[in-house]
Amino acid sequence: MLTIGELSRRTGVKVPTIRYYEQMGLMAAAERSEGNQRRYEARDRDRLSFIKHARDLGFTIEAIRELLDLSAHPELPCADADNIAVRQLEAVRDKIAKLRLLEQELSRIATRCHGDQVKDCYVIQSLANHELCKTEH
Repeated sequence: MLTIGELSRRTGVKVPTIRYYEQMGLMAAAERSEGNQRRYEARDRDRLSFIKHARDLGFTIEAIRELLDLSAHPELPCADADNIAVRQLEAVRDKIAKLRLLEQELSRIATRCHGDQVKDCYVIQSLANHELCKTEH
């Protein structure tokens, strides 16, 4: 049996986050000791590691809930899990595309500044006047 602190250290998930996952129903409410201390088993550690890995990959709480439900039914086809992963991949690709636009715009405005004083600074002018930007971001 693990305390919440031990579970936190072994999984790298902070104690408040573990409590949050319990409140959200991703983790079952922990058993309690006679001193009312939370106690976790190895299966809880494994489930929390699964959740952490999924969060590290950017999956939403709802997607993780779906994946956990699927993992509880190993006889089901994996097409649903594949679809959830594909949706996440598409979301990540969309974010990357937006970040590339931001990178281009920041690079453009950062290299156009040739003034010696803030009153002539292109960075400040661009932030004050969105029309100076080349792309929508």
